[in-house]
Amino acid sequence: MIQNLINTYCRLLAWLMVLFLALMVVMVFGNVLMRYGFNSGITLSEELSRWLFVWMTFLGAVVALNERAHLGTDSLISRLPVLGRKLCLAASLGLMLYVCWLIYQGAWEQVKINWDSTSAVMETSMAYFYASGMVFALLAAPILLLNLWRLLAGRMSEDELIGIRESEDAPPPGNPQA
Repeated sequence: MIQNLINTYCRLLAWLMVLFLALMVVMVFGNVLMRYGFNSGITLSEELSRWLFVWMTFLGAVVALNERAHLGTDSLISRLPVLGRKLCLAASLGLMLYVCWLIYQGAWEQVKINWDSTSAVMETSMAYFYASGMVFALLAAPILLLNLWRLLAGRMSEDELIGIRESEDAPPPGNPQA
């Protein structure tokens, strides 16, 4: 049930990323047309596109985490016995949770520091820009915690004990979405 909820919010994040990408394409293409065709431009498009790109990157990392789509190498882990794979996965999940905490803490500090600072063109608080790190950490942590709980409860199959894909063409290990 929890995995279904996570899959649903990841689908929503994917649609949000599609919207962000479409907005970026329209703004940048429109800006190029206006600069070359009419010798003017949309001042807002460059800065807003940059902001959307940062947000899209962080949201995409959450979706990729859920789908186990991050690339890596499993040459050592795949040679370990099942217990070794479980220990390595538990250690990696623990370390990723710690990194989520560090990202959240650092982003929170940046939000506080930049709350009264405004962006050059949009004149919007820079805190919204840095909040992307906080949102990433808050959305990634439940996925990592669920995987850690599944590992500790013995509810992971052996093919799920390797948390990465060797190639982009390889299906995600044990992902119920695939």
